[in-house]
Amino acid sequence: MDYKQDLITTIHDYGCDLEYLKSRMLELREESPTAIIIPALYEELERPALAQIRKHLKACSFIDTIVVCLYANTAEQYAKAIDFFAPLPQKVRIIWENGPRVRRLLEEVKDKGLNLLELKGKGIAVWLGLGVATLEANAIALHDADILTYDSFYPVKLLYPLMEKELGIAFAKAYYARIGGNPQRFHGRVVRLFVTPLLSALTDIFGERNYLRYLHSFRYPLSGEFALTSDLALNTRIPGNWGLEIGLLAEVYRNVSHKRIAQVDLGMFDHKHQTLGDSPDRGLQKMCRDILRSVLRTLTETEQVVVSMDHIQALRVKFRREAQNFTRQYFVDARFNGFHYDRHQEEVAIDCFERVILQAAEQYSNNPAGDQIPDWTRALAVMPDMREYLLAASEADAAEAREKKKLLTLPRVSPLEFTVAS
Repeated sequence: MDYKQDLITTIHDYGCDLEYLKSRMLELREESPTAIIIPALYEELERPALAQIRKHLKACSFIDTIVVCLYANTAEQYAKAIDFFAPLPQKVRIIWENGPRVRRLLEEVKDKGLNLLELKGKGIAVWLGLGVATLEANAIALHDADILTYDSFYPVKLLYPLMEKELGIAFAKAYYARIGGNPQRFHGRVVRLFVTPLLSALTDIFGERNYLRYLHSFRYPLSGEFALTSDLALNTRIPGNWGLEIGLLAEVYRNVSHKRIAQVDLGMFDHKHQTLGDSPDRGLQKMCRDILRSVLRTLTETEQVVVSMDHIQALRVKFRREAQNFTRQYFVDARFNGFHYDRHQEEVAIDCFERVILQAAEQYSNNPAGDQIPDWTRALAVMPDMREYLLAASEADAAEAREKKKLLTLPRVSPLEFTVAS
């Protein structure tokens, strides 16, 4: 039986009564209104995962607001997103993150001395979503738009620990088993073959450090599903690169007592899979590079660790050995469960990840500050009503899209009919 606890609280699923939790959340929502944030590219609307997510969200009566941060290239794409989410019974805010109204707002903020215009990707989408969500909710959960195994118990498990004040939780992180395919196999290569051996190697080199122990406590530190209080959301810097998930954990480490951090079991989980990439600037290699830069920066900030190139060379050697040791263990586990396991491809991935370490260290040395979006309290110091303006921009975009659709669907009247009617 798995009942292990570590530095942070692990919330296991031993067969919890999800229907009871839903009813309890309906009682708690008056004092703790809820929101879900979904960062999405327009392309996600054309894939089956988001339709499945929408279907299950319709049944989540304990959710008050859904904030979709959409990257769309045209007004027509944005209008299709308005239609796509129209069946949801909750308040739905669709932020057109690269639309003209939001861009004009960010230009005004830039004129006041805070430049957010150059930021792209999931980081700025999350940041914008948090801005709107904190206006309307105290407990906020975020998840991606590509989850193939989505169910209504996902938001239940993420939000309930924050809503039940007696528990004292301010941040909840999902963990799960990344297993799928036909035949079944292990997924989650970056966690299995990079992050886990990396943390072990860093501990060997720099000794037991609180931050490394903290990261070790998370069973799936790269999960994109988490929940946080509105107060924490306003005071948290969001990483602007592919190291978002590990960088967010670093922010939580700085801002929140360990006893107020939890991880919660979502069970089996699957979503679309990134390619390994043909260079350190692409795919999973780029993700590994940004993760390591984030870890090195936080070690320096919080543990006063000075990282030299000698450390990096030692890290490469130790990382490779740790990762290779893990492949033997994964092989045993896979064979026992009847999973497909391609040990050669696992070793190929390790080779790529090991080469990334040197480039990540060089980039960290040249730019130790990293790519972080200032927290919302900084933005509100520049423009106190920025969240309200952002909400107004999304409402105006949505109203304009609905009005255009209405005009396009009006019945056409011939000149003759118009004359007779007159």
